[in-house]
Amino acid sequence: MLLAVDVGNTDITFGVFRGSELTTRFRVTVKVPRSSDEYGELICNILEQKGYSPSEITEVIIASVVPKMMYSFTSGIIKYLGCHPVVVGAGTKTGIRIETVNPKEIGPDRIVDAVSAYEQYGGPIIVVDFGTATTYDLVTADGVFLGGVISPGIRISANALWNNTANLPEIEIKSPGMVIAKETVSSMQAGLFYGTIGQSEYIIRKLKAESGLTEVKVVATGGLGKIIAENTNEIQVYDSDLTLKGLQLIYQKQKR
Repeated sequence: MLLAVDVGNTDITFGVFRGSELTTRFRVTVKVPRSSDEYGELICNILEQKGYSPSEITEVIIASVVPKMMYSFTSGIIKYLGCHPVVVGAGTKTGIRIETVNPKEIGPDRIVDAVSAYEQYGGPIIVVDFGTATTYDLVTADGVFLGGVISPGIRISANALWNNTANLPEIEIKSPGMVIAKETVSSMQAGLFYGTIGQSEYIIRKLKAESGLTEVKVVATGGLGKIIAENTNEIQVYDSDLTLKGLQLIYQKQKR
């Protein structure tokens, strides 16, 4: 079985694939520094809790935007799972062509999302990932990654509010129901929620206008992407497993 791993700035997301079927997923935080043994034991323990023997994992693929933790993380996988992982980066077969000034600068997470969206939903397509940062990327009908936008994620914006102001509290990020808020908490929720929707709609429309591609499907992913996608007509599909599926697709391309 294949273990697909998405190493983000906030969490590490794992998916176990039997063939092309995603059979389970789990998530751990990256805020705590860990040794290779800690990573290895943690992964094995969670796999066993999910009903899998670590020996069943014969293949591993990783996309990471946190280079400083990769040595201990990959060492833990090698020691405890006995697999040398494929790490998505320069030279990895993806099936899409990146036409940016410096393709090596494009984050592996953005590439994986683009591959997943293009392979599953076709092109042209815009991929929006509501993660620690919110990214918007455009892939053409013939599989060319043209580029995109990186903006602060919803949680980064929320943290900036309550960490840099004396009287604003830490709040739950959700829709307050209406934009005209009558007290502090719902005022903050309105700004974060409707502000993100407004930003998303504007950027999506600008991507379409600048590229000249008007008939473009838009797919979203990421933890808070579902509530945004449900409240705008600019996003047609929400796929919570977009990145994990992309990793599985990319892994299969390495075997061809």
